[in-house]
Amino acid sequence: MEYYSLNDYLKNTFGCKVYKIAIDAGFTCTVRDGTLDKRGCIFCSGRGSGDFAGRPGLSVSEQIDMGKDLLKDKIKDGKYIAYFQAFTNTYAPTDVLREKYTEAVQREDICCISIATRPDCLPDDVLDLLSEINEIKPVWVELGLQTIHERTAEYIRRHYPLHVYDKAVNALRDRNIEVITHVILGLPGETEKDMLETVSYVGRSGANGIKLQLLHILKGTDLEKEYNKGNIKVLELEEYVSLIKKCLQVLPKDMVIHRLTGDGSKKDLIAPLWSADKKRVLNTLKRELQNG
Repeated sequence: MEYYSLNDYLKNTFGCKVYKIAIDAGFTCTVRDGTLDKRGCIFCSGRGSGDFAGRPGLSVSEQIDMGKDLLKDKIKDGKYIAYFQAFTNTYAPTDVLREKYTEAVQREDICCISIATRPDCLPDDVLDLLSEINEIKPVWVELGLQTIHERTAEYIRRHYPLHVYDKAVNALRDRNIEVITHVILGLPGETEKDMLETVSYVGRSGANGIKLQLLHILKGTDLEKEYNKGNIKVLELEEYVSLIKKCLQVLPKDMVIHRLTGDGSKKDLIAPLWSADKKRVLNTLKRELQNG
């Protein structure tokens, strides 16, 4: 089964191998600071989904340098994406955001910045700033949608309705900023039909790319408490691979598939434990997709 992979897109766009360096720029989130909630999303780790990001006490440039050092045995000749990953990376005053983004884009070794955020944290002044930075180097904005179903959104404490996502995608695309949408597969209470409806919606939403993420149960999350009570069933590898194949069938052929799965921090992973064997998971996905 053919699909437009991130690797192919990066080679077509930048003409070389490109690696992402995850950054924790020291931001927080509206569902953690009391603006909308204090508990965070039910699945989110203590580091705001930035478990593989750099150390928040370091500057953006210091984190990039550390990331490059970790990748030095993998990359000989290529470029890097500065990935503002942890928490909500547009949730700060614009002067603070400008300083952080500029520190990344002014580096010659950075070819693009990717900014993970919430669709409800994109006021006009931030959108204007993103547009300004996008004139210097490409800006991608990664939106945490996870699901289109309001009952699930309420359960996971997303705290915004679907039309806010639509508005954010339109505002970003109007400014020629690429949009990548995050979707979690296996959320509690969702059927295969529910999940495919979300994926299909993203495919029609105007987003340029999608990240398909397996639901992980991580230590210290409220989702762990629900799992320990027996209220949550996680997907098996075979179920997940079958679901991924169906997801790809409902997406546009020109949509960039930024991720087919994801691996939680092994020290915090409760379930599904099969996801910790990344090599096995990727090889299984590759084999099954090649078989159509």
